[in-house]
Amino acid sequence: MTLRFYDTATRSVRDFVPIEAGRASVYLCGATVQSAPHIGHLRSGLNFDILNRWLAYRGYAVTFVRNVTDIDDKIIAKAAEAGRPWWAHATIYEREFRQGYEMLGCAPPTIEPRATGHIPEMIVLMQELIARGHAYDVDGDVYFDVSSFAAYGSLSGQRPDSMQPAGDSVGDSRKRDPRDFALWKSAKPAEPSWPTPWGDGRPGWHLECSAMAGKYLGPAFDIHGGGLDLIFPHHENELAQSVSAGGEFAHYWMHNGWVTLAGEKMSKSLGNTVLISEMIKRWRPVELRYYLGSAHYRSAIEYSPGALADAAASWGRVERALENGEKLVGAVVPSEVPIDFAEAMDDDLSVPAALAVLHGSVRAVNIIIEQYQPETAGRLQDELRALLGQVHAMVSVLGLDLVAPAEQQSADLTNTINELVGLTLAQRQAARERKDFKAADDIRDSLAAAGIVVEDTPAGPRWQIGKGN
Repeated sequence: MTLRFYDTATRSVRDFVPIEAGRASVYLCGATVQSAPHIGHLRSGLNFDILNRWLAYRGYAVTFVRNVTDIDDKIIAKAAEAGRPWWAHATIYEREFRQGYEMLGCAPPTIEPRATGHIPEMIVLMQELIARGHAYDVDGDVYFDVSSFAAYGSLSGQRPDSMQPAGDSVGDSRKRDPRDFALWKSAKPAEPSWPTPWGDGRPGWHLECSAMAGKYLGPAFDIHGGGLDLIFPHHENELAQSVSAGGEFAHYWMHNGWVTLAGEKMSKSLGNTVLISEMIKRWRPVELRYYLGSAHYRSAIEYSPGALADAAASWGRVERALENGEKLVGAVVPSEVPIDFAEAMDDDLSVPAALAVLHGSVRAVNIIIEQYQPETAGRLQDELRALLGQVHAMVSVLGLDLVAPAEQQSADLTNTINELVGLTLAQRQAARERKDFKAADDIRDSLAAAGIVVEDTPAGPRWQIGKGN
């Protein structure tokens, strides 16, 4: 199957044809770093991490740009409330967002530009728009003339004559049209500002992404992504100003669904957020990643502790199959994903269908483990190893093979325990072979006292920590 994505601009699933063969350029609207991230914020980064992983698996060299909005009205207001400079406030939460992405196993972007680091590019873009008759300045403010762009509203499917006034400058009578949006805002007392030909001020929200996408990906690039809430006005305005300045801009628009709580989008303004810092107190990062990545990226996820518990249990079945299988055949490296898995991912990143293939393979692994006995080991070993290689490949593509620093320490400890228990069981087996059953029972009882439960099976002893399932 050809790789296909749903394109918001055409409202259709389209074959992916990159601008440059073998390469994929992706721009994702990243965080506005006003406060701590919640799981709704991080879903977008995770969904596009899965996209980038699949593009790479399919052989594309991916250039991924994910910006940071480090100046806007909310950041200035939140910084004032906290009693700290705006740049210090933004830095604190930029760091928290980055830690959240890393914790969930999102690979770092090729570049992560900050808005305030690209004022010169914004000035050049505004000069081009003014020269082409698409923008105008009024007393130090610069506005985009919506009426000058005939396709305005095409991305979001809206008619310009039914639109409300632009939210970033409501009530400004100096504008030619209430729908015109701000490219540049003139300086206000005690607010940060930068010099421009039109006077000191700071950028409008929409201008920054066009400037940064243009700098790092050029006037035309493959995929622009973000949450559904960004389609209008943010992405609509990006498209209008970038095309008006002479670029093609994005060839595909991909938007992820929200994480909802009681049917409403999770957002700071509604006060219904679930902070990532609270989530990791109850759930492992890999379980959060499984939960946030398991739905189709365009679908909403209704948050509930029960749904997250179900996701954790599903991931646990995969982990146990890998662990139990590799106890029998040793460590296995990823191979190739099954054809059905690849077809699901090629079909607009259908992760739910891909996970169905993964869990089908896990069930097949468990069936072989149940059949694995000394007389069948030779026949089943290659089949089990091949299945485990496919499971590892699917897990890797979905980014579920993440190992955070704390988990790495846990993994090191687990390896040590495996070695020690293995040596102890070897001593027990030697005692049984010499018919010293009391010594063998004493070893088993000592392991039980240490929390290691041993089960004798036709395929040999198996062990686990605690009482098991």
